[in-house]
Amino acid sequence: MGNEELGKVNFWIWYGGIGWQSKNMAFLVQKYGGTSVANLERIQKVAERVAESRRKGNRLVVVVSAMSGVTDGLLKMARGLHAEPSEREMDLLMATGEQTTTALLAIALQARGIAAVAMTGAQAGIVTDGTHMKARIANVSPKAVQAHLRLGRVVIVAGFQGQTMEGQVTTLGRGGSDLTAIALAAVLKAKRCEIYTDVDGVYTADPRTEPGARKIAEISYDEMLELASTGAKVMQARSVEFAKKFGVVFEVRSSFNRARGTMVKEEAKSMERVVVRGVSLEKSQAKVTLVGVADRPGVAAKLFTGIAKAGINVDMIVQNISLPMGGRQGKAQTDITFTLPREELAKVRKFLEPFVRSGGARQILFKEGVAKLSVVGIGMRSHTGVAAQLFRALAAARVNIQMISTSEIKITVVVDEEAGSKAVRAAHREFRLGKRV
Repeated sequence: MGNEELGKVNFWIWYGGIGWQSKNMAFLVQKYGGTSVANLERIQKVAERVAESRRKGNRLVVVVSAMSGVTDGLLKMARGLHAEPSEREMDLLMATGEQTTTALLAIALQARGIAAVAMTGAQAGIVTDGTHMKARIANVSPKAVQAHLRLGRVVIVAGFQGQTMEGQVTTLGRGGSDLTAIALAAVLKAKRCEIYTDVDGVYTADPRTEPGARKIAEISYDEMLELASTGAKVMQARSVEFAKKFGVVFEVRSSFNRARGTMVKEEAKSMERVVVRGVSLEKSQAKVTLVGVADRPGVAAKLFTGIAKAGINVDMIVQNISLPMGGRQGKAQTDITFTLPREELAKVRKFLEPFVRSGGARQILFKEGVAKLSVVGIGMRSHTGVAAQLFRALAAARVNIQMISTSEIKITVVVDEEAGSKAVRAAHREFRLGKRV
């Protein structure tokens, strides 16, 4: 996922860009999510927070998302006109949401006597590849941003967007404003990056599901990446990958209070004492099973290459050898099961049905209403028995496990979506995450 993007990034860094800072000044990148700027009243509060930091002498780049609900509203209007609108035009349309917030926040700061300038992603030097709707950052050229900073201005940048070398507007996918903030913090060598949202940090589980969830003081990049990619909606996974690659320490905190948040950083030895750091649940998943696929080299490669080319995001994959057709003399076959977001089912069905008709498999089964439960912690590297402990807890809660996947610091199981909340509570209690971590 992220390796391709990270490997191609070519930051153009102006090395004298932070020479204007004194020892008493800090250069910060702040990002405010959609709920933080949901209306004019909240934009005013963000402006006051930014102005307060600027008056303390801090130099600031502020990245903003679209006002809460705006992106969904734009999407609804477009689909009201066309069932499958052009991705190029959708990018052009979606980018306006962040640009509106950017201009309004700059105006609010100017009303407070703070020099501020609003910039689109393209004006801020965010250059992407040509993939519409889910573009990847190719490079960042921050010269225009640095020029404004040297003049003492607060720079407000529209998140979630960039521009190709050919001048086409692109967007970075859901949560792309996080990626904008982390990328700018990396290239500008910010002291730190602050991610402001509607929660005051990263919790051991979603507090709406597990009331006993506790805020985590600090978490490693790897743990945050696993949580973000398995259902925790606090951060976009690609942005965490970026932060790890370029060593950007960032803090997730609330824009509605002054409490300290969760620091995301390189792992320390002390972190391994916590075996499980958190539990996440990813709902709205689906499971697809291809029954009777030929068991020979190259079949799976052909299948999943085609799925990837169709732009379908597949996650867990399990293959089981089934009995040969026609007894011992028959050809060996296999069953392949994988999970994907439920919203991708229509696309995968369109791709797989011709595959089955052409003899690629005997049958295809679709199952909606499943969820992925994950427990994450770098302490798993040095502790045994975590999987058995999780399975016992789920069995005691009478939660059936449909699929299992493991990595060095994560165990993921597929369960019925209706049992997801019960499974989270069972795992959270089992690993005593409600106690101080």
